[in-house]
Amino acid sequence: MLNLQIHTRNAPVRALQVEHGCTIGKDASCDISVKGLLIGKLQARIVRENNAYYIEDQGGIAATLVNGSPITRYGPLTEADQIEIGMTTIRIVRAEANEHSVRPSHHSAHGRSVHTSPSVHLAESAPVALYSAQSPVEPEWRAEPQRSVETGSAEAAPHPRPLSQAPTAYGAREQTARREQQAATAPRGMVPSSAPAGKATAEPLKIAPINSPLGIELRKQAHMKVIAALDLRRLNVARMEDDELRKTVSAALDDILNHDPMFRTPDIPLQTLKKSVFDEVIGLGPLEELISDPTVSEIMVNCHNEIFVEKDGQLTRSPVIFTDDRAVLGAIERIVAPIGRRIDESSPMVDARLADGSRVNAVIPPLALKGPSITIRKFSRRKLVGEDLIRFGTLSPHMLEFLRTAVKQGANIIISGGTGSGKTTLLNVLSSYIPDDERIVTVEDAAELQLSQPNLVSLEARPANMEGKGAVHIRDLVKNCLRMRPDRIVVGECRGGEALDMLQAMNTGHDGSLTTAHANTPRDCIARLEVMTLMAGLDLPVQAIREQICSAVDIVVQQSRFSCGSRRVTHITEVSGMESGVITLQDVFVFKEEGFSEQGKILGKFVPTAYIPDFYQELIRRRIPVNTDIFTHPE
Repeated sequence: MLNLQIHTRNAPVRALQVEHGCTIGKDASCDISVKGLLIGKLQARIVRENNAYYIEDQGGIAATLVNGSPITRYGPLTEADQIEIGMTTIRIVRAEANEHSVRPSHHSAHGRSVHTSPSVHLAESAPVALYSAQSPVEPEWRAEPQRSVETGSAEAAPHPRPLSQAPTAYGAREQTARREQQAATAPRGMVPSSAPAGKATAEPLKIAPINSPLGIELRKQAHMKVIAALDLRRLNVARMEDDELRKTVSAALDDILNHDPMFRTPDIPLQTLKKSVFDEVIGLGPLEELISDPTVSEIMVNCHNEIFVEKDGQLTRSPVIFTDDRAVLGAIERIVAPIGRRIDESSPMVDARLADGSRVNAVIPPLALKGPSITIRKFSRRKLVGEDLIRFGTLSPHMLEFLRTAVKQGANIIISGGTGSGKTTLLNVLSSYIPDDERIVTVEDAAELQLSQPNLVSLEARPANMEGKGAVHIRDLVKNCLRMRPDRIVVGECRGGEALDMLQAMNTGHDGSLTTAHANTPRDCIARLEVMTLMAGLDLPVQAIREQICSAVDIVVQQSRFSCGSRRVTHITEVSGMESGVITLQDVFVFKEEGFSEQGKILGKFVPTAYIPDFYQELIRRRIPVNTDIFTHPE
């Protein structure tokens, strides 16, 4: 016999005994009726198999959540499990319990229970109250350009419906649930293992108490109570200044944590709990800790409890986690709302940026199958200069001298490389060599460049609005910037038809323009330019496109990221002309690999090819002093 307690907003607690199974949904014939626009007629069902009970999701746009995570099938159900469907929470209770005697408890990783105060009414202390302040469910959720503390784990909109998983995943899911339950009830210091005796296993990731099941539940409860306290005071947080909002939330948290005994546990200090909840209410949750870490260069949130970071070029898993998918959605909303971007089911991907200029990409279900995903490319707090790249081993002093001269003297340069190879960083460094007396117009999809010249105009593309209108693409901005009397045009990245407009700009008096493109080699970069030019939609012959490229592009700088995480400029290549309809390239500097060090880092040296570029020979003819020794004397 399975005993259930059913908590529904604005309704008394109901008890239900299940012997063989029951159905859940908004259809009148269901045993447990759940209302909501996103709820299916038959949303879920509980079945009995081998003297155990399992819950199976049956349909509907809203997800069936168990312990805060969407499921397809989950079980066996135990007293530690909590089912959430829309505004209804279903708890499993002991057979002898009833709706008047049951008091919710939260189990920690050591089997200890934290009970709510006897003076607290069940409807206030039950986990359903975590979301009791929600507004009625809307058909879809979206980010609005206003501040709200209600978009965290407690107040984000309904979780989008996940795709069903294959039946073969059921067994693994059940085994995982059993292992988590065993870990939660194991004696202190003992970790159950499913690996055979005598075989080496990977050391499990150490989880801080604040990220344990107990810590996550306390974070949720504190978050809910903060929202309820602000609602009770009738505060309009949207009109508060940042300092006032922080003081208000901090004072509310102090009052809640200091007076409610449920938050007093020896494993989790109140200050640690307060910081975690505070960050999640008005900040980016656990990402705040990673963003403030100067050693982290990239943050990758695969799902709410799976976060990876890049340090020194190497990927490692971070021990910090979000409380649930709703907290991730809240963080995404707080990122995109201030810059006027939107993300919802009709537009489930977005590019954005943080206040410090760090680049952000977010994807939500149904595209992201594991849950909302965030990728943050952090910017260095200190603007990097050429000497920093030499110290990092990215290029040599002679290569930097050549590139500095090329930029100052107006060479058109394309920086080529793969994702994460450091193209934007190098573009920032090279852009700093543009003379201050020239007018610069930058065009980007999401603003990343950090130029400091006085005569600078920065343009950023705009996505479509909710009606699918109003989009302004990079190509439109490149066309428009030609009317702004620029001396230099810097395009953050060429991805499509804007390559044609960029080539035309380079060919019409805007020497010294810079851009980046994705390619593996300089030759591949030229081929990519041809393809991107064809994407402009004009029926141009390939020969005409190649002539445009040959006359417009002077130098291709190829940057690569190796398996060890090191980034190197592997080629500096000049576009020297055309022969028999084919663009000819000539390497000026190359990086020669020499194996790996004992630490696994790439070894090699930068060498000149003894070729003096036509660009330099033209400067010599114009009697501009240049150093040609860099092409013949290895460093």
